Amino acid sequence: MSRFSQDEEGGNTIRGRFEEYHDDDVPADGPAAFNRHDSPIATRPDDFEESRASKDVSWTSRVSDRIPHRLKRISRAVVNWVKGPDPPRPYRIQPWFPSVQHAPLMLLDRYAPKRMQKFGLLVAVCALWLLSFSLILHQSAFASEVEGYGAPVRLGCGSRYWSGGNDCGLNGDQCRPFANASLAFRCPANCINYQILNPHAVGDQEVNYRPLVVGGPKDQDPDKAIESAVYRGDSFICGSAVHAGFISDRQGGCGALKLIGEREDYPRSDRNQIESVAFPSYFPQSFSFIPGTQAQCEDLRWPALVISVFFTALLSLFTTSPAIFFWSVFTALFFHVGLASDPPSLMDYHSLISIAVGRFLPAAFVGWIVYRYCVRLSLRPPGSAKPLTAQIEKTILWLGPAWTGALNNYTFDKIPLQRLTPHDIRAQPGAVPALVGIVLAIFFIALGQAWAFRVEGRMPRYLALYGILGLSLLSLVAVPDMNVRIHHYVLALLLLPGTAIQNRPSLVYQGLLVGLFVNGIARWGFDSLLQTPDQLFSGAQKDTALPAIAAPVIGHGGMATPPNITFALPRLPHTVDGRTYDGLSVLVNDVERFRSYVDFDTWTGDWTWQRHRAGAPEYFRFAFLDGSLVADFTKAGVWEAEGAWREMEAGPSR
Repeated sequence: MSRFSQDEEGGNTIRGRFEEYHDDDVPADGPAAFNRHDSPIATRPDDFEESRASKDVSWTSRVSDRIPHRLKRISRAVVNWVKGPDPPRPYRIQPWFPSVQHAPLMLLDRYAPKRMQKFGLLVAVCALWLLSFSLILHQSAFASEVEGYGAPVRLGCGSRYWSGGNDCGLNGDQCRPFANASLAFRCPANCINYQILNPHAVGDQEVNYRPLVVGGPKDQDPDKAIESAVYRGDSFICGSAVHAGFISDRQGGCGALKLIGEREDYPRSDRNQIESVAFPSYFPQSFSFIPGTQAQCEDLRWPALVISVFFTALLSLFTTSPAIFFWSVFTALFFHVGLASDPPSLMDYHSLISIAVGRFLPAAFVGWIVYRYCVRLSLRPPGSAKPLTAQIEKTILWLGPAWTGALNNYTFDKIPLQRLTPHDIRAQPGAVPALVGIVLAIFFIALGQAWAFRVEGRMPRYLALYGILGLSLLSLVAVPDMNVRIHHYVLALLLLPGTAIQNRPSLVYQGLLVGLFVNGIARWGFDSLLQTPDQLFSGAQKDTALPAIAAPVIGHGGMATPPNITFALPRLPHTVDGRTYDGLSVLVNDVERFRSYVDFDTWTGDWTWQRHRAGAPEYFRFAFLDGSLVADFTKAGVWEAEGAWREMEAGPSR
């Protein structure tokens, strides 16, 4: 005990001695202070790391000190607000009138309580839909014939004989025959809404954003309208058939037409909700419809729609599985659009089926991603033990908008926004108000969805996702000599992540976007986001150089020779904006009648045309050629029937 006391005392003695030798260079609290980072004799590696960390902290502190305190306070408040409440408050749909909405599930459990029984019912429902849909499609596509003319060829609403510009070649030889030919055809329903989207020249007129129908009945008697109706060869065939009253726009129809060669003076008339265009001169190819050949081959897309809607609604009401619901609806939507309601413009139904099957596989892959990261989160959110059981609400709020989006050609196609390009927005009537309305609607919907994600504590992740998507689009915009085109299937994919939440508005938005995606792929395929100007504005004016044509010399002819007109052609080769033009094309009455190049011996520097028909005006348009590529044509100069020349207006035409 005494020894212990001595040791303790010795320790006190040592401490006392240490304190006696203390000065300003030695830590006041003894040897332990030599382990601190600010000791002048610290040599351990840990001391160096602590010293470096201290310097880093001081650097960040210096940066932080330079940021105004008010800005730091606001930024912290914004970050905390974006993170949302703590704890998050996930959305869950509580069914209205649950006893009513759960009735289909209770009925199913009562009569088919076992899993295998439910699976058998699912297979039976899918088989019945497939059988019914196939029978209607066969009746609509293959079962009819036009008596005396054979099986009809399937036409799209924009099908026509004659192409624009000089696409039919010199004298129109690539669009022959002009006469003595007939065609049994089948037209779909709803062709009065199909419009031409690029300016199309008809003499000195330009037709745009309306059905391209030139001509019509010369006898306004309804009983003789079909017999007297004559249409120019570049008219839409199905639109002309509706205009003449040959078929019904609501049901479509079958019939036969005949090519009748050159005709003159195509009249204007307003019939069956289509206003045709007048053309007071001649054209080498015309067609008329053969009375009495109308066949009972209605477009059965509406009965097919009833069948598809019925079976998808049945599945929606009686299943709670998100996977079964989504994939059943997705498949039915896709093949209904691709084969019935809005199929691609192909003339052969077997090719149509091949295209639909080929597009379905990549669409299903994208659909799996949409289901995995969007739809499933709405129908069975993470952490939820049960899927959504609001059966009637799901059918109305999700399935209803999905069909609305899938039938885009009947719903949103009526909005006057065909292409989101500055030229189209300026040119198309009503496009600017429609665009403003759509942008405002998307903006306010996005605000509502952002608030919902904040409440669930998921806003930071989705802000990062849309930041990446926005940067990706900007990088595509930066690609030189290319144009970004946001197709409606792309717009659907961009907006779908913002619907991955279980509330009622999200069900509506999500169903609508899935329908738009299905319509875009089934109808058009995975068209590229990046397109060249020629792809984007195919058939449109290109803003190229135009030939400068001086006033022509008009010869009045004589007894044996018709009047003629001679044009002095511009000097070639002609280089403008880096392009060298080595040839010239001339259209007379929208048909190419002259094409020549400077390396041909036939190039003389002028060109003479003899009047083809007395008493009819003739319309002349000129364009440079760059090899096989044609530039813009001028607007039409008119050689009047009386012999006077009317100068062409400034600007291009097609």
